[in-house]
Amino acid sequence: MEAERTASGEYRSPQGELVISAPLVIGRHHVVPVLVEFLRAYPEIRARIQLSDRVTNLLEEHVDVAVRLGELPDSDIIATRIALISRVLCASPAYLASRGVPMDPNDLVSHECITYEGYSAADKWEFRFERTSQLIQVASRLTVNSAEAAVSAAIADAGIARVLSDQVADPLNSGALVRLLEAFEPTPMPASLVYPRQRHVALKLRAFLDFATPRLRQRLGYESPETS
Repeated sequence: MEAERTASGEYRSPQGELVISAPLVIGRHHVVPVLVEFLRAYPEIRARIQLSDRVTNLLEEHVDVAVRLGELPDSDIIATRIALISRVLCASPAYLASRGVPMDPNDLVSHECITYEGYSAADKWEFRFERTSQLIQVASRLTVNSAEAAVSAAIADAGIARVLSDQVADPLNSGALVRLLEAFEPTPMPASLVYPRQRHVALKLRAFLDFATPRLRQRLGYESPETS
């Protein structure tokens, strides 16, 4: 792979194909607009973007750079933080009018929750109680395999969903959904641009990182400690 990139000139100037992976909602709303702007600035670069909520294997799938959510384990990847994203509970006004508003995470036992099987423990939701965190078992009649499906179900009065703040910003702003138990939300999770550790960074990747990092931080409302 490195020999091919050397032969194609990717270490001499920003050129060639850049493969990017990102979660569905962040990818569509934020990464794609920044990528289009980037391609205008670098006409010798082509791009292929994969939008999926699953975690891609960067090396096996030949991905140059990805957006990853959550704390990153020690590994052979380089990470640059671009956001802190909250995990929020929400439900429709009609559902809350019929079932009541939970005031404490333990109240969820008497509610219908929409669980997302993309997480390892879909029916155990984390909450913060003062300085400690606790997992609460929730009752679910509906399990989905995408965050967008969870949001759609919540808007349709199916129950209480737990999703990431960026995935539900529009329906919260419009009033289609109501944010719940905000005081008990766990610590926001980081979102990072990650790429494999390598001896030489192709100029197409370096150009994208330099271009996209400040723009994604601005779009996602994150101020880096080194710039504050």
